[in-house]
Amino acid sequence: MSLYEICVRRPVFATMLIMSLVVLGLASYRELGVDLFPKVDLPTVTVTTRLEGASPEEIENQITKRVEEVVNTISGIDELRSTTIEGQSQVYATFILEKDINVAANEVREKVSAIVSQFPAGTDAPVIEKFDPDSSPVMAIVVSGKRSAREVTEIADKKIKRQLETVKDVGAISLVGDRKREIQIFVNPDRLAAYSLSIQQVKEAVRRQNIEIPGGRLTWQNREQGLRTMGSIERVDDFNELIVADYKAAPVRLRDIGYVMDGEEEPRTLSRLDGNNAVSLLIRKQSGTNTVEVTDRVKEKLKEIQDALPKDINTQTVKDQSRFIKLSVSQVEEHLILGGFLASIIILFFIRNLKTAFIAAIAIPTSIIAAFTAMRYMGFTLNSMTLLALSVCTGIVIDDAIIVLENIFRHIEEGGADAI
Repeated sequence: MSLYEICVRRPVFATMLIMSLVVLGLASYRELGVDLFPKVDLPTVTVTTRLEGASPEEIENQITKRVEEVVNTISGIDELRSTTIEGQSQVYATFILEKDINVAANEVREKVSAIVSQFPAGTDAPVIEKFDPDSSPVMAIVVSGKRSAREVTEIADKKIKRQLETVKDVGAISLVGDRKREIQIFVNPDRLAAYSLSIQQVKEAVRRQNIEIPGGRLTWQNREQGLRTMGSIERVDDFNELIVADYKAAPVRLRDIGYVMDGEEEPRTLSRLDGNNAVSLLIRKQSGTNTVEVTDRVKEKLKEIQDALPKDINTQTVKDQSRFIKLSVSQVEEHLILGGFLASIIILFFIRNLKTAFIAAIAIPTSIIAAFTAMRYMGFTLNSMTLLALSVCTGIVIDDAIIVLENIFRHIEEGGADAI
């Protein structure tokens, strides 16, 4: 006995079977994630190499071209391009869709590691990453106030950023427009030349005398004590007393060739809000997590943080990807419901049979709601692609329902067959 014969002879069983699928679909719908687009792993690998202070021409000749030459030997490359700026080289290797991204990343890592020794001295280790669409910021929060940029940065970093990093599924938070504290040493070139010194010697002297290194262990009888060398300078004025070199049997101190100032790092980014100094916090979520849930948790945490901030410090959310996602998903859901309703009205208008129109109308939500169970099992989310696919399937469900109803009508009314 086939399934349709069982359903025809046992209508209660068929009804309960359909209702169970609907209940499972409703339960799965509440567990489905909401996002703008589905998770896609594009076969793109980036190689980022930094050499502080180097010109773009030097970076291109000594780093970028060498990386391109070895990466180009990997099979399956579809496109290879690079971007070179002052102090940084980025090489983008795009592979064909059939290439596994993990295999491609490992092959790039092996090729690049073979030429690291050829890079100029002082070059940072290359950072090799797979392209991740989830790496773009999902939220941007601006912290502003009628204070100096350094004070606003301190508040944004210590009182906001560090607390938001504890929120579940928050990946990384970067600051834009921040002005962190920096001890700056200004050297007089004429005095430097008078003592026959170079700026590199001053740099090495400061680095050598402002450092903490392990001191080992001190063992005595049955006791053991760890040692710590307190070599870092704690006060700004103490930098002036650093001995840079010896000149004619006399020490040359830092104050003899320049001066020290407790200032801010050189501005490289700018952020403003209503004309006041501001710091922007760009929030990125962990890969594969739900954007809407992450932003909702961040908003709740931000409300708690706001109560503990000074009265003159304002926080404002200037970018929230969840707003666009919620609006897009709600519009697609509205179109889905409206499409099913209009399809039922059209069937009733042309067939002019209330029973037939009711059966077709019931088939639409039943089929779509039951599909949520399969979506949750397969790891899909409610996004623009999946909801548009369900909207297209509305027409297919209506067509199938009409064909089945017409076939039943033909057998019963025209062929004289029994309903059971």
